[in-house]
Formats: sequence, C-alpha cells, structure tokens
Amino acid sequence: MEKTWHRSLPLALSGGRGTLGTMETITPKEFRSSPGVEQWRAGRNGAVVEYRTGDFATGARLFAAITDLAQAADHHPDVDIRYPSLRVRLFTHSAHGLTRKDVALAQQISKAAGTLGIEAETRPQQRVMIAVATPDASRIMPFWKAATGYDALSEIELVDPAGRGPLIWMQSVDRPIGGRMHIDVVVPRESVEERVAAALAAGGVMADDSHAPNWWTLADADGHKLDITPARA
Repeated sequence: MEKTWHRSLPLALSGGRGTLGTMETITPKEFRSSPGVEQWRAGRNGAVVEYRTGDFATGARLFAAITDLAQAADHHPDVDIRYPSLRVRLFTHSAHGLTRKDVALAQQISKAAGTLGIEAETRPQQRVMIAVATPDASRIMPFWKAATGYDALSEIELVDPAGRGPLIWMQSVDRPIGGRMHIDVVVPRESVEERVAAALAAGGVMADDSHAPNWWTLADADGHKLDITPARA
C-alpha cells in the first residue's frame, strides 16, 4: 500500500481518462494491463523500464534499435545509457500523460531487447517525489511552476519537461504547515525498514511513525522532514 494521499485525488486525475486535442490519455493501470509491457513500471509521470546491459557497447546496440523504432513511430522516449544499464521512459508530452502510442512503442522496445538477449531489471527501483503541503493548491501552483520551470501534469502535479527531476505535487492539508515541505522517497518494499534504520543511524530522528508501515516521517538535525514509503507491489 502506498501513501494514502493517492486515494484522495479527484477521479478525473486518478482513475479516469482525459483528452487533449485528438490524443486520448490512458491511466497507468491501463498501461500496465496491456500485453507485452510486463517489464515496465507506469505512473503519473510516465512508463519506465531499465535493462541490464552489462556494458556500454550492449547498451549502444539497444539504443540503436530503440532509435529506429522511435523514428518509425515518430514518438521519442527519454533514454539514459550508463555503463551497466539502459533506462527508457515513455510519456506523450503533447497529451500530458500516457497514451496508446506509449503502449505500442513499449511493446516494440521490449521485443527488441528480447531479440538482443537483454533482460530487464525486475527489482522495483527507487524514485523521489517532492510534496508541498498546502490547503489551496491553486494559490501556490503558479509559483512552483514558474520557479522550477516544470510543466503542469494536473491541477496538483508538476513534472520536469526533461524527464530528469522528481515529480512535485501539492499535498492537500487542512491548514498551512508553517511553510515547511518534505520529500517523499519511495523504495522497494523489502528495503524500506533498512532504509529507515540507515537514516536514523546517520543522525536522523523519528518525527512520526504513527503511519508505519505505510510511511515513516524522519527529520534531519535541522528539522527538515522526509517521508520514506514502500513502493506498491
């Protein structure tokens, strides 16, 4: 189970479809339920897969195959090549969400990787989100959008147009929290308690464990807070 604030999103944002022009968006769940994309992880800011290439040359061969597929589809993913791995992120920028174009290209990329004998990383990967607590998202969203240069993904979410930075979302609260904000760190479920223990051993303090095991709120020596939460199954 992920942090319960996900459940409070309006239906149009969390469970329904949206349209922008002629491009219809799909939900992360609809993406994940499509055949041939079992290796991919999908969320509000795109679908991601990471391949264990083992060396840079193998990654380059996979990148070349992805390039050909992307050019043919006129749909271009974000690709990050490191020495032992290659990471792909799909997101339809013109629709501000996932679409069937992403599903089709993901299926083709998975097939190409299989042909090259390259396996996907099956362990859930860490991701970081920034949560800004506010009683009125519409009042502060313009500031955060302008200050960060991020694009609006929804009425409460901002996404890095380059696909590199963490998702920023406006967390609804009943009253202001003194201008303080926190960072959400989502880690594989089997590693979450180890991560909490490591943070405490490094000088952190437990600010609130009343929501555990859904999430733990920790603080550093200066009082800056951070939530560590397990990834959903």
